[in-house]
Amino acid sequence: MNFTKMQGTGNDYIYVNCFEETVEDPAALAVKLSDRHFGIGGDGLILICPSDVADFKMRMFNADGSEGRMCGNGTRCIGKYVYDRRLTGKTELTLETLSGIKTLCLSVEDGTVKTVRVDMGAPVLRAADIPVICDTPEFVDQSVTAGDKTYRMTCVSMGNPHAVTFVEDVASLELPRIGPPLENHPMFPQRANIEFVQPVDNQTLKMRVWERGSGETLACGTGACASLVAAVFNGKCRRRARVILLGGELDIEWNEQSGRVYLTGPAEFVFDGEI
Repeated sequence: MNFTKMQGTGNDYIYVNCFEETVEDPAALAVKLSDRHFGIGGDGLILICPSDVADFKMRMFNADGSEGRMCGNGTRCIGKYVYDRRLTGKTELTLETLSGIKTLCLSVEDGTVKTVRVDMGAPVLRAADIPVICDTPEFVDQSVTAGDKTYRMTCVSMGNPHAVTFVEDVASLELPRIGPPLENHPMFPQRANIEFVQPVDNQTLKMRVWERGSGETLACGTGACASLVAAVFNGKCRRRARVILLGGELDIEWNEQSGRVYLTGPAEFVFDGEI
């Protein structure tokens, strides 16, 4: 099987072109290939597939084999893959995901994609739809106790569930210790991605993320979007901000007129291989 390793702000996945390859059991394959010691190594597996309703279809599997509904960094990499590898000549294309059809706008220089802007859709704030088990219609700046600590959290879905907490210093956090009890908290029936966000100013956020099914990753596109939405709700930044992650920077805008969130950032090839 041929594959391509790609990364968007350090969020690295193994990509398989399913126009040419057949993957019988993607969940098991994701577990095997994502292992950084005995496999290729990555945050998961992404399949680029034909679609009946869009230009292309994405299936995304976390490193533990669970299927994700959406991946912001993964969508950008698919945009670069299909254009640079000549699967399409379009610079605006649609991508089918489990969280709906996303529109990608490709910024092309000298025949290759440099950055991709993704229309991530409107954030979901209704607790039951995220989902979050609670007694309020929305979960904004409420207390959550996990392990030996209590956090103030705001929950948002960007096609997958996110819980955002604001901290003074993201660099000092022990995510392998504090991430798992939050990810698997009983209030999150589908588990949750946990974002730890340090507001720098009203146009800049620093973020680290504990992703459900993968642990700490260098970036999370949907998490960056959820973090901006949560920051706006809590009066910590404007509706457009630079989000600084361990793997790089993303530009996030929550458009006031449309209510939709737009994610812009780079996408890069790492290498091609055969397994």
